[in-house]
Amino acid sequence: MNLPARWNQLAPREKSLLGAALAVIALALVWQLMLAPSLRTLRAATAQGLALDAQLQHMQSLQAQAKALQKQAPLAYDDTLRALNQATKQTLGSTAQVSAVADRVNVTLQAARADALAQWLAQARVNARSTPLEARLTRMATPAGVTWSGTLVMTLPQRQ
Repeated sequence: MNLPARWNQLAPREKSLLGAALAVIALALVWQLMLAPSLRTLRAATAQGLALDAQLQHMQSLQAQAKALQKQAPLAYDDTLRALNQATKQTLGSTAQVSAVADRVNVTLQAARADALAQWLAQARVNARSTPLEARLTRMATPAGVTWSGTLVMTLPQRQ
């Protein structure tokens, strides 16, 4: 039987129930395909906006820090070497040895803690105004935490 003939054979009550069922199915489809994705996006937009704002603030603070570092006057060779030695003794202790060669400093690490190394690199950048030129490091996981061994080559200003 074809559909229009079957529809005409239905009682009015069946027609209204079937129409209501089709309307519910149509509304569910509209909800699933059009409204639900938009509402999910709207709900997630607030959290994404907050995350992007936090990321923007972090990037702006990094930018301000970089500009402040660029404005610092360069240190003399001896001052830079002294600052690197002091930072090494204070932060890395006996896990690092410093040796100066011309306009570079070789820092040899032996099982230096990861947090101490990160702190030392920050001190070297800010206090000694020295940055790594080369790094040959090996990461080791120990029960006490992650340690690093190897060598870092740091910059020094030209000796005058």
